[in-house]
Amino acid sequence: MSDNAVTIPTPHMTVDAAGLKCPLPILRAKKALAQMESGQILEVITTDNHAERDFQAFCAQTGNTLIAQTPSPDQSAVHHYLQRR
Repeated sequence: MSDNAVTIPTPHMTVDAAGLKCPLPILRAKKALAQMESGQILEVITTDNHAERDFQAFCAQTGNTLIAQTPSPDQSAVHHYLQRR
Protein backbone atom coordinates (compact mmCIF):
# COMPACT_ATOMS: atom_id res chain seq x y z
CA MET A 1 0.00 0.00 0.00
CA SER A 2 1.48 3.32 -1.04
CA ASP A 3 1.53 6.46 1.09
CA ASN A 4 -1.13 8.16 -1.04
CA ALA A 5 -3.59 5.24 -0.96
CA VAL A 6 -7.02 6.08 0.38
CA THR A 7 -8.56 3.87 3.03
CA ILE A 8 -12.17 3.19 2.11
CA PRO A 9 -14.50 3.35 5.10
CA THR A 10 -17.38 0.89 5.42
CA PRO A 11 -20.39 2.42 3.64
CA HIS A 12 -23.63 2.99 5.52
CA MET A 13 -25.61 2.44 2.30
CA THR A 14 -24.88 1.05 -1.17
CA VAL A 15 -26.64 1.95 -4.41
CA ASP A 16 -26.16 -0.48 -7.28
CA ALA A 17 -26.50 1.64 -10.41
CA ALA A 18 -24.69 -0.84 -12.68
CA GLY A 19 -26.19 -0.86 -16.15
CA LEU A 20 -27.72 2.61 -15.75
CA LYS A 21 -26.69 5.59 -17.87
CA CYS A 22 -26.45 9.24 -16.87
CA PRO A 23 -28.32 10.87 -15.20
CA LEU A 24 -29.80 7.84 -13.37
CA PRO A 25 -26.75 6.95 -11.20
CA ILE A 26 -26.56 10.57 -9.99
CA LEU A 27 -30.30 10.71 -9.32
CA ARG A 28 -30.17 7.46 -7.34
CA ALA A 29 -27.21 8.78 -5.34
CA LYS A 30 -29.01 12.05 -4.64
CA LYS A 31 -32.08 10.19 -3.38
CA ALA A 32 -29.96 7.95 -1.13
CA LEU A 33 -27.96 10.87 0.28
CA ALA A 34 -31.22 12.63 1.21
CA GLN A 35 -32.05 9.68 3.50
CA MET A 36 -28.64 9.70 5.21
CA GLU A 37 -27.23 11.67 8.11
CA SER A 38 -24.33 14.08 7.83
CA GLY A 39 -20.98 12.29 7.75
CA GLN A 40 -22.35 8.93 6.61
CA ILE A 41 -20.77 7.14 3.63
CA LEU A 42 -22.59 6.17 0.44
CA GLU A 43 -21.16 3.66 -2.03
CA VAL A 44 -22.45 3.85 -5.60
CA ILE A 45 -21.58 1.11 -8.10
CA THR A 46 -21.63 2.20 -11.76
CA THR A 47 -20.73 0.87 -15.19
CA ASP A 48 -21.35 4.09 -17.16
CA ASN A 49 -18.11 5.30 -18.80
CA HIS A 50 -18.84 8.90 -17.80
CA ALA A 51 -19.78 8.21 -14.18
CA GLU A 52 -16.37 9.09 -12.71
CA ARG A 53 -16.50 12.58 -14.16
CA ASP A 54 -20.21 12.91 -13.35
CA PHE A 55 -19.69 12.08 -9.67
CA GLN A 56 -16.74 14.47 -9.43
CA ALA A 57 -18.93 17.28 -10.75
CA PHE A 58 -21.89 16.25 -8.58
CA CYS A 59 -19.82 16.36 -5.40
CA ALA A 60 -18.25 19.69 -6.34
CA GLN A 61 -21.71 21.18 -6.91
CA THR A 62 -23.43 19.71 -3.84
CA GLY A 63 -20.69 19.97 -1.22
CA ASN A 64 -20.62 16.24 -0.52
CA THR A 65 -17.13 14.78 -0.26
CA LEU A 66 -15.93 12.33 -2.91
CA ILE A 67 -13.70 10.05 -0.84
CA ALA A 68 -12.62 7.66 -3.58
CA GLN A 69 -13.45 6.15 -6.95
CA THR A 70 -12.10 2.63 -7.32
CA PRO A 71 -12.53 0.04 -10.07
CA SER A 72 -13.92 -3.36 -9.14
CA PRO A 73 -11.33 -6.17 -9.17
CA ASP A 74 -12.50 -7.34 -12.61
CA GLN A 75 -12.58 -3.73 -13.95
CA SER A 76 -16.27 -4.11 -14.93
CA ALA A 77 -17.55 -1.37 -12.61
CA VAL A 78 -16.43 1.63 -10.58
CA HIS A 79 -17.24 2.09 -6.90
CA HIS A 80 -17.74 5.71 -5.83
CA TYR A 81 -17.59 6.60 -2.14
CA LEU A 82 -19.31 9.80 -1.10
CA GLN A 83 -19.55 11.34 2.35
CA ARG A 84 -22.77 13.19 3.09
CA ARG A 85 -22.21 16.85 3.91
